[in-house]
Amino acid sequence: MVDKALILRKLSEIDQYIKQLEEFANISLEKYSNDWKTQRIVERTLQILIETCTDIANHIISDKEYRVPKSYAETFEVLYENNIISKELFNIMSKMARFRNIVVHHYDTIDAAIVISILRKNLKDFTIFQDAIIKILK
Repeated sequence: MVDKALILRKLSEIDQYIKQLEEFANISLEKYSNDWKTQRIVERTLQILIETCTDIANHIISDKEYRVPKSYAETFEVLYENNIISKELFNIMSKMARFRNIVVHHYDTIDAAIVISILRKNLKDFTIFQDAIIKILK
């Protein structure tokens, strides 16, 4: 059985991370690019936010005995395959998972324009993810 208390706690954490990131939503690309402290705060908070979504997804996948994903991005594919999230949300969340890998493993330099775009356009997608998860808890 899905541990509702655990999932609800993690959903609450998502709210907290979104609020923290919203403080930076209007930052200019120039200011962001020239402020390493802001970069660190935003990138690390995005990383934790994405990992929290993945934790929730993995808990559901394990509980429902869905196929085991082989990557962070594939975790969201499994949710899509089982009609928990939409194809559009799957596409967005899998990109977020790949972004998280860049942040964590320093595969490449982080494109500040991508970060700014996430802050301005994609924070709502995490709320959509929350809503999808809440639906299966009912």
